[in-house]
Amino acid sequence: MIPVRPPPGRTRAVCRRPPGQDGPVAWQRYVAIGDSFTEGVGDPGTGPDELVGWADRLAGHLAAADGGVEYANLAVRGRLLQQVLDEQLPVALELAPDLVSLVAGGNDLLRPGADPDALAVAMEAAVVQLRTAGADVLLATGVDPRQTPLIGRTRGRSAVYNAHLWSIAARQGAYVLDQWGATWVQDARMWDVDRLHLGSEGHRRTALAAAAVLGVDVDPGWAVPLDPAPVLPRRERIAGEVAWVRSFVVPWVGRRVRGRSSGDGRTAKRPVPTPV
Repeated sequence: MIPVRPPPGRTRAVCRRPPGQDGPVAWQRYVAIGDSFTEGVGDPGTGPDELVGWADRLAGHLAAADGGVEYANLAVRGRLLQQVLDEQLPVALELAPDLVSLVAGGNDLLRPGADPDALAVAMEAAVVQLRTAGADVLLATGVDPRQTPLIGRTRGRSAVYNAHLWSIAARQGAYVLDQWGATWVQDARMWDVDRLHLGSEGHRRTALAAAAVLGVDVDPGWAVPLDPAPVLPRRERIAGEVAWVRSFVVPWVGRRVRGRSSGDGRTAKRPVPTPV
């Protein structure tokens, strides 16, 4: 996973000073916006309904690198890209962050007829707003779904959207977390049982990968694949597929048919920037 716009010699979590100031400063306020990926679904905390997730973990790495950072997480599961931009982006701008992670569009791409070109236009407009406001921006590509039943059918449009994200980052001076090219994330053990969200180990590694992209000095072991998993007997594999479809695919389709979302009635888990 590589940064598009790394300042020369960066070894810590720093960004450019506002115009007229010299030298780098530590990021002081990080705001995360997006969907279930950024909310942290799949990475439970210790309390009831508590989620951690890669963005929370990244905030911890940023704080450790420079002695503290304020952090807010506005992400809500199930949100489409335009919902993120309509509901979360204005709030994020009001919070005056100097670093924003904006990861969205994955839920759109799961829907038949999704238009990755149109999504990219909306995404770039949002990045321009954030950059104009003085924030550094971290984007993230989607994971290559080639090994995932059903979701693998979205691979073509996901690849197009990812290509757009790289171009947007190059034009607007943003960072990119490259999940598509990550080999370790293809391991099923990195994922929650629903196969749609990362599990705790996946979120932990993603946070380290994001920190590395931003120039934070972290242990590079996050990129090392796990030892090969034992191969399950065919009967167990089939039973697992059937259970997955029954437990997760059918309810997901049901929500789509009813026009419902897993995020209905939910609000941001950390709406106010607080010290980490």
